[in-house]
Amino acid sequence: MSRDHVQSAERPADGVEARASSADAPFLELLARGAPADAYERPVLLARAEGRPAERIEALERAKLLALRVRSELEGRRRREAELSALFETAHDLAGLRDLDAVLQAIVQRARSLLGTDVAYLSLNDPVRGDTYMRVTEGSVAARFQQLRLGMGEGLGGLVAQTARPYVTDDYFKDARFQHTAAIDAGVHDEGLVAILGVPLMLGANVIGVLFAADRRARVFEREQIALLGSFAALAAAAIDTANLLTETRSALAGLERANEIIQDRSGVIERASDVHDRLAELVLRGGGVHDVAAAVSQVLAGTVEFTEATAAPAEALEASRAEGHAVRHRDDWIAAVTAGGELLGALVLRGHPGLDPVDQRTLERAAMVTSLLLLARRSAAEAEQRVRGELLDDLLDARDRDPRLLRERASRLQADLDATHVVLTARLDAAPADADQEADARRRLWSAASHLAATRHGLAAARDGGTVLLLPLARGDTATDLARRTARHLGTAVHEAVTVGASAPVEDLAARPDAVAAAYAEGRRCLDALRLLGRSGDGAAAEDFGFLGLLLAGDRDIAGFVDRTIGEVVAYDERRGTDLLRTLDAYFACGMSPARTKDALHVHVNTVAQRLERVGRLLGDDWQSPARVLEIQLALRLHRLSAPSQH
Repeated sequence: MSRDHVQSAERPADGVEARASSADAPFLELLARGAPADAYERPVLLARAEGRPAERIEALERAKLLALRVRSELEGRRRREAELSALFETAHDLAGLRDLDAVLQAIVQRARSLLGTDVAYLSLNDPVRGDTYMRVTEGSVAARFQQLRLGMGEGLGGLVAQTARPYVTDDYFKDARFQHTAAIDAGVHDEGLVAILGVPLMLGANVIGVLFAADRRARVFEREQIALLGSFAALAAAAIDTANLLTETRSALAGLERANEIIQDRSGVIERASDVHDRLAELVLRGGGVHDVAAAVSQVLAGTVEFTEATAAPAEALEASRAEGHAVRHRDDWIAAVTAGGELLGALVLRGHPGLDPVDQRTLERAAMVTSLLLLARRSAAEAEQRVRGELLDDLLDARDRDPRLLRERASRLQADLDATHVVLTARLDAAPADADQEADARRRLWSAASHLAATRHGLAAARDGGTVLLLPLARGDTATDLARRTARHLGTAVHEAVTVGASAPVEDLAARPDAVAAAYAEGRRCLDALRLLGRSGDGAAAEDFGFLGLLLAGDRDIAGFVDRTIGEVVAYDERRGTDLLRTLDAYFACGMSPARTKDALHVHVNTVAQRLERVGRLLGDDWQSPARVLEIQLALRLHRLSAPSQH
């Protein structure tokens, strides 16, 4: 082949190459300035309008397609770069997580921006209520939509949460794949949403919520957009998991701090408990008393602790403490019962200390236990003295030792004064014991309480005839009845059972007349039997409380005392005024309590009888004509006449 032929063959190739290069030029310019896709049709349309050759138009078409492909690749790369940048920024936010709501809001904002949707929102599952609720929204304008709660399986989001798979709809209201409800449809309608994409938020295999992107017009979401929203959902789930871990960590740290505070506080309390233990042990070893224990505990608890008798403590709180075996709060105080073998010995009272630490409460309870031990020890020492007191009272009751000097000496050693006026009291428990052992235990407790009372009142006590007998001094201005009632209350409180007490009339000169004690004891027993027969269990009384029946109960038949108590005011009035009220009373009763017949018997006017009876009523009381009083008054009138000196 000749050289010229070769050259002629090469020229067409150069021409084609030149034409191709000239066809690429306008599209390169479009790519360079980032023109929109429809701008790439203009070079082809211009060439056709200018009537360019078909080869030129064909070259332009090929160049256009290649440029559009390059443009698509460039846009995809830019989009992926933006997506990666957004994901990186979100991950960076997650790494410096401080506010979960702020991170979730940023995720929803970026998802909406990158997908170019009108609205983006995120819902979370509520395991307590078993549904899903809106947590974050971006672009939403409807209040009802922002407050929606979706049941599991309801709406598009409910379907995503139930199946753990992404779901997309290009027309929400025409999609029958998920359950429509009035509440959800109303919220979606208010927001004006049409196309919705939802992807699950997963923690492991569990769905914790749903991330949504939605438009207010029909739209088809591409596979890449679904994947991108899934990436944001993964970051949101990680943010929630991180926040939960941070919350648990903070909670654990707070718990550790609180535990450390408690340990430090417990350490101080334990030191105080150890201190009080050492002090109480020292008190027991050196023979301290109950008030020493109270003083020691007061110092440790930084309060005022007092030992009180059972009768002085609040009854309800004291009984609760005895039953529970613990100190109980009573208003601003704490009460710890001091007990031994079921017997209530008293109470430790912590004053004005309403807020008491449990360890300090146990300290108070331990002090109450030590107090009971000290009281028992003191009681053991006192029981010997009590036995001696009982022996002296037994001798007085049995009149074994009639030497007044020896009786006084024995009594003096027990700090008792036999020359003082005394009352003999007999006490018995009223509850029927279940068996012999319980009966013996009840009698022992009664004797112990009576002995303690006798020792504190400078008297004597002894067990006798199935009960207890006491010889107690009578204070000035006091009566046998008052003493009997106080003794019944005191013993009943001490043994937690009803105790009935019968009292004798006051007796004197016991050392010179030891037989008077036996007679007074018999009188007290008769009063005790009368109380029980009258159904007055748990009470105390003396013979003088039974009216004329007291004459039958009294050992010395105090007739003068009965007359004085019954009509003494009338007798005294007649003696002072020289009136005839006693004679009028005699006639009144003799005439069947008829004023008309009485005036005939006395030969006076009926008004005179009425005036005298009115005076009697003022002296004896308004109930003087009641059947019981009438009987006593008539008996007293007769005894008065019998005891009056004969007039010759």
